[in-house]
Amino acid sequence: MGTACVPTTMVAYCETLRLETHAGVQAIDITRSVTEAVARSGVADGLACVFTPSSTSAIVTNEFEPGLMEDDIPEALERLFPEGREYGHEKRWADGNGHSHVRATFLGPSLTLPVVHGGLALGTWQQLVFLELDNKPRRREVLVQVVGEGPAIPPKRRDK
Repeated sequence: MGTACVPTTMVAYCETLRLETHAGVQAIDITRSVTEAVARSGVADGLACVFTPSSTSAIVTNEFEPGLMEDDIPEALERLFPEGREYGHEKRWADGNGHSHVRATFLGPSLTLPVVHGGLALGTWQQLVFLELDNKPRRREVLVQVVGEGPAIPPKRRDK
């Protein structure tokens, strides 16, 4: 006796999150918003891409706790890519945010995460974090694109 195939549907879903930020390094926990977007997508198993269309912000995953987000990460970024250094970007544009561009380049604008059984496959201490890196307040968007298999489609009823 064979087993029945359960049909599924391929789903592509996109949602935009909107954020207001302040100047300097700012960490914003976007885990709940992204998790809710994944749930609304109807994707059971697939991938979620979280992307910031900006050259002075980043998307990372780590434990969202004050010591790390408010002290350690900003201090590490300052040691690696100091704000006061003379950057080529400054020479050309004189907008004071050359360090922001370099920081964003090294951290990256996106993450791709597995969606398993309708939810994000994050570790116990992992949250999704939007990092503002610019030297002025910004209105930001974060795109959440979810693709994969949707819920099973019930077979059509057959009348005998």
